[in-house]
Amino acid sequence: MRIARFSIDGNVAFGAVEGDPTSGPGGPGSLDGLVVDIIKGVPFADFELSGTKVPLGQSDSVRLLPPVLPSKVVAIGRNYAAHAAELGNEVPDAPWAFFKPSTSVIGPGDSIVYPSFSHEVHHEAELAVVIGRLCREVPRERVKDVILGYTCANDVTARDTQRTEKQWARAKGFDSSCPLGPWIETGIDLAGAADLAITATVNGELRQAGRTGQMIHSIEDLVVNVSEAMTLLPGDVILTGTPAGVGPLTPGDEVAVTIEGIGTLTNKVISRG
Repeated sequence: MRIARFSIDGNVAFGAVEGDPTSGPGGPGSLDGLVVDIIKGVPFADFELSGTKVPLGQSDSVRLLPPVLPSKVVAIGRNYAAHAAELGNEVPDAPWAFFKPSTSVIGPGDSIVYPSFSHEVHHEAELAVVIGRLCREVPRERVKDVILGYTCANDVTARDTQRTEKQWARAKGFDSSCPLGPWIETGIDLAGAADLAITATVNGELRQAGRTGQMIHSIEDLVVNVSEAMTLLPGDVILTGTPAGVGPLTPGDEVAVTIEGIGTLTNKVISRG
């Protein structure tokens, strides 16, 4: 099931997305031909479909939002060897975690606002793990039970700031630096999530192309490691790292992250007004 969070005439709801996002008249990533069946309740507990269906992509009154509003986004750095190498970094022995604040989260179609303090902003396509229940110290054999599903993410990074500041808080955590979406795919199991194609394009040009099977630390490793230190809440997100090919974004660019079996997350870059 693909679970979306959306607004309709100013009201926010969750719904199940129906239709094929790869074959609509607008092409891959288009919302044309898709409908969302409004959920009674929230996706983090038992819920029912209302049967009330709303078309996507046909009205300005219906807009996809970030699929969750996480209390925290825990991101993992240098989890693909080729990406670490392209930036001249060593591969860490254990998962290298940092935070992106909730205020960095935006949804599909929202604008990435170029920060005033940077002159070198990069895209980083990533698989995002969405936590489905409150959990702490999750044993490896229970990891599958705490995951609601997966979505696309872009760990937008002020690379020059990252190089010059010891902490990554500003470089990775500025407003609009964490696009998520377009929805949560709940129909992928751990084995499937461990080998998905992941790409990033900028203005239609392929920049990144990898597979989640290239991750150094697996999804199980990451959930176990993060939950050893902190309680994870429903809707929290773990970003799993990015494959090689990261590169610059400039105002006016359109960046699209596509993950096999999930969908395409598209955002435009704008200058700060």
